[in-house]
Amino acid sequence: MSPRSPSVNEELRRRSRERLLQATVELVSERGYEATTLGDIADRAGSARGLVSYYFPGKRQLLQSAVHRLMHLTLQAALEREPRTEDGDELLARAIDAILGLARDQPMLMRTHMAGILQAEGFVQCPEQQRLASLLREAVSRHGSPEAETDYRMLRALLMGAVFALLIPGAPMPFDVLRAELFQRYDLDWTCGVPPGAEPPEGSFGT
Repeated sequence: MSPRSPSVNEELRRRSRERLLQATVELVSERGYEATTLGDIADRAGSARGLVSYYFPGKRQLLQSAVHRLMHLTLQAALEREPRTEDGDELLARAIDAILGLARDQPMLMRTHMAGILQAEGFVQCPEQQRLASLLREAVSRHGSPEAETDYRMLRALLMGAVFALLIPGAPMPFDVLRAELFQRYDLDWTCGVPPGAEPPEGSFGT
């Protein structure tokens, strides 16, 4: 039997890594962070335990990469959904709705992710995060930003703040109010993206 080519080996490594990332999202969503072990993740992914340590320095970094991958896939699906569009306002609205919607629909996972960013390890600059950043940067650019990198960083900060506000235990901000304020910040019509209601909430900056 001839040895596998480098390209085949690279594809196998990519698939193995993605299985670990997907297993992490599933298990942390089901059980929570503390109740999920690296062994559990390896078992769910059908991988050897040593592969987890090979790809990731620790569980916190693995979780960040897994959530960044989920955010990237969610955002990509939102931007490419039918009807396809090149309209900058609509693309930015879809981007905002995708990230806020993920926090609304996966609160435990996203709360754990946000808590991890505030830990000593900080923000992980992984390939998954870079893909997510590329899509957000493109959305800002399509919206007409003359300084896409600077405005991407501002959008990232605003989205992180909104996600945090949405997920504060015991004192969350309403989803539609946060959405309205972000839409007002970027001069987006409430009907763009996936509006949660026919009109913005009373008393919000979007009214």
